[in-house]
Amino acid sequence: MGSDPLPELHMRSSALVLWFFVVGTAVGLAQGDRGRVQLRDLDGRAIRPFAPTGRANALFFVATDCPVSNAYAPEIQRICREYGPRGVECTLIYEDVETHPSTVQLDQLVRTHLRQYGYAGFTPVVDRDRAAATHAKASITPQAFVIDRSGEIRYSGRIDNLYAALGKTRQQVTSHDLRDALDAVLDGRKVPHPETEPLGCFITDPALLRKHDHE
Repeated sequence: MGSDPLPELHMRSSALVLWFFVVGTAVGLAQGDRGRVQLRDLDGRAIRPFAPTGRANALFFVATDCPVSNAYAPEIQRICREYGPRGVECTLIYEDVETHPSTVQLDQLVRTHLRQYGYAGFTPVVDRDRAAATHAKASITPQAFVIDRSGEIRYSGRIDNLYAALGKTRQQVTSHDLRDALDAVLDGRKVPHPETEPLGCFITDPALLRKHDHE
């Protein structure tokens, strides 16, 4: 007589249930991580840059004293004006180093920078403990990210290929990487080049600076 298949079926069913539980838990944790990355804008309002409320978020990691980042201010504003009506929300994430014990000085520096470079109507946040940079694995300013409705990072890298190298610009931009990524996400297509190499200023870990100051 053949062996009873029921124990084997029960084992397979249990394994399948366990697999769904593990996968579901992992997905839930990933979504929870996105929601837990919370920053405060300059007016104290909670901002969750990796949890879009619209069709997508465009995140720009910038710094007030980075020449490359500042050179892109007009293009960042053009992109946000054009894609805002299509459901894209833009957030400026400042990666400036806080050198004063009080947050007031850095907040004022950011406000002054917003006025000087014409960033009217933007949502600015200061990534004081580098929570956003760590989550996104951002290392350069300027660096752009596209977050889709589900919270997935669909693009990271340069805004376009204006810079051939640090200090060297092209006469004409030939690759609009961020715009291409936004178009793809909004059209429900695969992003053609989901990751490009940004050029600019390195994001500094404040903890390392503090350690250096105390040595």
